[in-house]
Amino acid sequence: MNKQAFDEAVVKSKTLKEKPSNDILLQLYSLYKQATEGDVSGERPGGFDFKGAAKYDAWAAQKGKNQDVASEEYIQLVNKLISVHP
Repeated sequence: MNKQAFDEAVVKSKTLKEKPSNDILLQLYSLYKQATEGDVSGERPGGFDFKGAAKYDAWAAQKGKNQDVASEEYIQLVNKLISVHP
Protein backbone atom coordinates (compact mmCIF):
# COMPACT_ATOMS: atom_id res chain seq x y z
CA MET A 1 0.00 0.00 0.00
CA ASN A 2 1.22 3.48 -0.82
CA LYS A 3 0.61 4.88 2.68
CA GLN A 4 1.39 8.46 1.70
CA ALA A 5 -0.99 8.45 -1.29
CA PHE A 6 -3.67 6.79 0.86
CA ASP A 7 -3.26 9.37 3.65
CA GLU A 8 -3.43 12.19 1.09
CA ALA A 9 -6.63 10.70 -0.36
CA VAL A 10 -8.16 10.56 3.13
CA VAL A 11 -7.42 14.28 3.59
CA LYS A 12 -8.75 15.10 0.11
CA SER A 13 -11.97 13.16 0.77
CA LYS A 14 -12.77 15.58 3.58
CA THR A 15 -12.41 18.62 1.32
CA LEU A 16 -14.82 17.69 -1.46
CA LYS A 17 -16.85 20.70 -2.56
CA GLU A 18 -20.06 18.67 -2.88
CA LYS A 19 -21.24 15.93 -0.57
CA PRO A 20 -21.26 12.62 -2.48
CA SER A 21 -24.39 10.47 -2.66
CA ASN A 22 -25.05 7.98 0.12
CA ASP A 23 -23.94 5.14 -2.18
CA ILE A 24 -20.59 6.83 -2.81
CA LEU A 25 -20.18 7.63 0.89
CA LEU A 26 -20.77 3.96 1.72
CA GLN A 27 -18.26 2.95 -0.94
CA LEU A 28 -15.66 5.34 0.51
CA TYR A 29 -16.37 4.07 4.02
CA SER A 30 -16.16 0.40 3.09
CA LEU A 31 -12.95 0.78 1.10
CA TYR A 32 -11.38 2.84 3.90
CA LYS A 33 -12.30 0.24 6.52
CA GLN A 34 -11.12 -2.66 4.35
CA ALA A 35 -7.83 -0.87 3.63
CA THR A 36 -7.16 0.02 7.26
CA GLU A 37 -8.68 -2.91 9.20
CA GLY A 38 -9.22 -5.77 6.77
CA ASP A 39 -12.37 -7.89 6.77
CA VAL A 40 -15.40 -6.74 8.73
CA SER A 41 -15.70 -7.97 12.30
CA GLY A 42 -18.30 -7.86 15.01
CA GLU A 43 -22.02 -8.25 14.73
CA ARG A 44 -24.23 -6.45 12.26
CA PRO A 45 -26.22 -3.65 13.93
CA GLY A 46 -29.90 -4.43 14.06
CA GLY A 47 -33.13 -2.82 15.10
CA PHE A 48 -33.56 0.70 13.87
CA ASP A 49 -29.84 1.39 13.34
CA PHE A 50 -30.30 1.58 9.57
CA LYS A 51 -27.18 3.69 9.03
CA GLY A 52 -25.02 1.32 11.07
CA ALA A 53 -26.43 -1.69 9.24
CA ALA A 54 -25.81 -0.07 5.84
CA LYS A 55 -22.21 0.71 6.78
CA TYR A 56 -21.68 -2.84 8.06
CA ASP A 57 -23.18 -4.34 4.89
CA ALA A 58 -21.06 -2.12 2.64
CA TRP A 59 -17.90 -3.14 4.50
CA ALA A 60 -18.95 -6.81 4.51
CA ALA A 61 -19.28 -6.62 0.70
CA GLN A 62 -15.51 -5.93 0.57
CA LYS A 63 -14.71 -9.14 2.50
CA GLY A 64 -11.70 -10.98 1.15
CA LYS A 65 -10.37 -7.97 -0.75
CA ASN A 66 -6.66 -7.44 -0.20
CA GLN A 67 -5.97 -4.32 1.91
CA ASP A 68 -3.58 -2.94 -0.73
CA VAL A 69 -6.24 -3.36 -3.43
CA ALA A 70 -8.83 -1.63 -1.22
CA SER A 71 -6.37 1.20 -0.61
CA GLU A 72 -5.77 1.69 -4.34
CA GLU A 73 -9.50 1.61 -5.08
CA TYR A 74 -10.09 4.21 -2.35
CA ILE A 75 -7.40 6.49 -3.81
CA GLN A 76 -8.87 6.11 -7.32
CA LEU A 77 -12.40 6.85 -6.12
CA VAL A 78 -11.32 10.00 -4.25
CA ASN A 79 -9.35 11.22 -7.27
CA LYS A 80 -12.36 10.57 -9.51
CA LEU A 81 -14.63 12.54 -7.17
CA ILE A 82 -12.17 15.44 -7.11
CA SER A 83 -11.92 15.49 -10.92
CA VAL A 84 -15.73 15.56 -11.22
CA HIS A 85 -16.13 18.31 -8.59
CA PRO A 86 -12.86 20.29 -8.58
